[in-house]
Amino acid sequence: DFTLWCSYKIMDVGGNGGGLPVNNKQRAMLPNKSRGEFTRNPRKDSEGMSESPDLEFEYADTDKWAAELSELYSYTEGPEFALNRKCFEEEFRAHVSDKKWTELDAAQHRAHAMRLLDGLEVIAREKRLKVARAILYMAQGTFAECSSEVEVQHWMRYNIFLLLDVGTFSALVELLNMEIDNSAACSSAVRKPAISLADSTDLRVLLNIMYLMVETIQQDDPADRPEWKIIRETFRAELGSPLFNNEPISVMLFGMVTKFCSGHAPHFPMKKVLLLLWKSILFTLGGFEQLQTIKVRKREELGLPPLPEDSIRVIRSMRAASPPASASDLIEQQQKRARREHKALIKQDNLDAFNEKDPYKADDSREDEDDNDDNDNSIETETFPLERDEVMPPPIPHPPSERVSFPKGLPWAPKVREKDIENFLESSRSKFIGYTLGSDTDTVVGLPRPIHESIKTLKQHKYVSIAEIQIAKEEEFQKTPLSGGEEEVEMCATELLYQGILPSLPQYMIALLKILLAAAPTSKAKTDSINILADVLPEEMPTTVLQSMKLGVDVNRHKEIIVKAISAILLLLLKHFKLNHIYQFEYMAQHLVFANCIPLILKFFNQNIMSYIIAKNSISVLDFPYCVVHELPELTAESLEAGDNNQFCWRNLFSCINLLRILNKLTKWKHSRTMMLVVFKSAPILKRALKVKQAMMQLYVLKLLKVQTKYLGRQWRKSNMKTMSAIYQKVRHRLNDDWAYGNDLDARPWDFQAEECALRANIERFNSRRYDKSHSNPDFLPVDNCLQSVLGQRVDLPEDFQMNYDLWLEREVFSKPISWEELLQ
Repeated sequence: DFTLWCSYKIMDVGGNGGGLPVNNKQRAMLPNKSRGEFTRNPRKDSEGMSESPDLEFEYADTDKWAAELSELYSYTEGPEFALNRKCFEEEFRAHVSDKKWTELDAAQHRAHAMRLLDGLEVIAREKRLKVARAILYMAQGTFAECSSEVEVQHWMRYNIFLLLDVGTFSALVELLNMEIDNSAACSSAVRKPAISLADSTDLRVLLNIMYLMVETIQQDDPADRPEWKIIRETFRAELGSPLFNNEPISVMLFGMVTKFCSGHAPHFPMKKVLLLLWKSILFTLGGFEQLQTIKVRKREELGLPPLPEDSIRVIRSMRAASPPASASDLIEQQQKRARREHKALIKQDNLDAFNEKDPYKADDSREDEDDNDDNDNSIETETFPLERDEVMPPPIPHPPSERVSFPKGLPWAPKVREKDIENFLESSRSKFIGYTLGSDTDTVVGLPRPIHESIKTLKQHKYVSIAEIQIAKEEEFQKTPLSGGEEEVEMCATELLYQGILPSLPQYMIALLKILLAAAPTSKAKTDSINILADVLPEEMPTTVLQSMKLGVDVNRHKEIIVKAISAILLLLLKHFKLNHIYQFEYMAQHLVFANCIPLILKFFNQNIMSYIIAKNSISVLDFPYCVVHELPELTAESLEAGDNNQFCWRNLFSCINLLRILNKLTKWKHSRTMMLVVFKSAPILKRALKVKQAMMQLYVLKLLKVQTKYLGRQWRKSNMKTMSAIYQKVRHRLNDDWAYGNDLDARPWDFQAEECALRANIERFNSRRYDKSHSNPDFLPVDNCLQSVLGQRVDLPEDFQMNYDLWLEREVFSKPISWEELLQ
């Protein structure tokens, strides 16, 4: 990485190479020369143990509004803020007196906004771009007349609602369509050896305005005027409806993503496209709180019992567990004990931690490989306290309002599927009686009393999901296409979006994963990979070390934001499609699996994930809106290197949790995909991710470890008892799920390809029945039996038939004898 190389050159490692003086604090941050990397070493106490405090992270749909605004702009775009202001002031002075924008009344504001909107209709491209920049300055809050960030955000909100009210968004969509279809710009970009910011100027200005409008309007402020609330709901409905170009705005943006990945438009500013796509989906479909509300409503409509708990509140109340120690940590601990001749009895919990990886125990070949993976891929060795006399850092106090009071015990209510009850009864009948009754779960004649109690307990915790009801209804429609009646499909925003992306959904998924691969920190630059840096590289490359460091931070930040947007898009779509109809979810999930999403996510996590989460690839003084309100201090190598004072990077932790949730969605109840986790040796990769002390992230890692535990063998379970204990404490229990030992049928190998093929056949039947009206079965179409209407239909005869009509009459009618007696009979 160029930035890290520059950082390495600035600070002299040996202290005698003519570099800047290095103090002890700086020396602790020097790059690891053996690996060529620049990492911040963990602070260690007197015992050599690393301190790993809980990360105070609260998962949400998005980061704070200011952070989401600042991530729209790359630091290379900084000079354009002044250019936007200049374009606005030229237009403003030409039509308005010397008053400031903030001094005008509402009527004058509206009149000038209408004038600017008219200016977008001119033919001259340069004039149109100047007007678009003036509108962008309005959307940025007319910051030159503001004295604080709060004031900028206030005027942003006011101006954006004004722009939306006069019809700016529709005009921007039309201009964006023109730019997408601009073949001259596309062909010019394809021929260029190096693409820079200048190649996407028009697109960036339009996408900036559209993003600011969507991001600002979706922020629900209790102090909003009543008319603003009406405007917001109208805009939400329009954004999710096929009003723009006969398709939702999200479908148009998906088209831009595929065009970019195909190589036909390498100048598209992909970060901005993905951010706008994410916020459009979030605004039109709803976030995680809305998903929970929809789920509760749908269960009520289907007559299902309410959810046993609110999963969002349960996860927020959970606390992180101490991560399991690695083999190298335990060897070090054992050597220290030997030196101190510490022969005292060790407490049981310390024994569990110590036995997690006995360095002197002969493991099988898989364990050796796992250990090698652990050591090779760890950038820095982190150790964790295992003994009584080592001091742990005091826990960070948590706000009491966020806590949810639970009785002592496990955080999740256990669940049982109908299938689990059937399997239990079948095995019990075979054992005690010697016969089976199929899917009958009520007859318990001849079974002993303890089995009766077991069945009663299982039925108390039976959970019927919305997906099971949808699958049963779909089977009924397929069995009785005529008598089943017409299906009532609710035309909500999710359904409209699915119908819009259905024809090209496989291409959309492949395109998103291609960009995710290019943005992943573990990916190496290849000649055939796509260039995602078109909207961050300046026209002239940096000439000084400081400029190079700044560009390096910008590039890393750019990639992190792309990963954040794609992970959020995929997770939102999977969750909304699953609620809308299970086969919509399965269709998208299967194409993600076919496009190698599972190994891609595992590759992403095959890094020092703690370093990724605490990475400081941001320069806070250059973030919008801070940079347009305050005087910018002089940037130095030290200030760039120090970054901000945050404990972790919010977007990177958000991305990691999203990717883990996607992996859970893809593999849940799919044994063929679970085996992919095993085949790709995900256990050591996931186990390293447990070093991040954040409860939500640990929960989804433990879920992924739980589903494959039965396939990892006895030796792995024996060596990872602390991880097994964490799974028991934090992950929901499925009664009768023998996850830890694998004695059931699920642990046996079978034809996994058949499972995917059967699922694919069900998906295709669903899509064909509901959406493919042109290829419906002709046997099921209604027949017209009325003689008058049949004869009255106009039939278009081919031209050659019309020319030879006389010959046809002679051959088929006049020359053939007609037996009138038989015809009358």
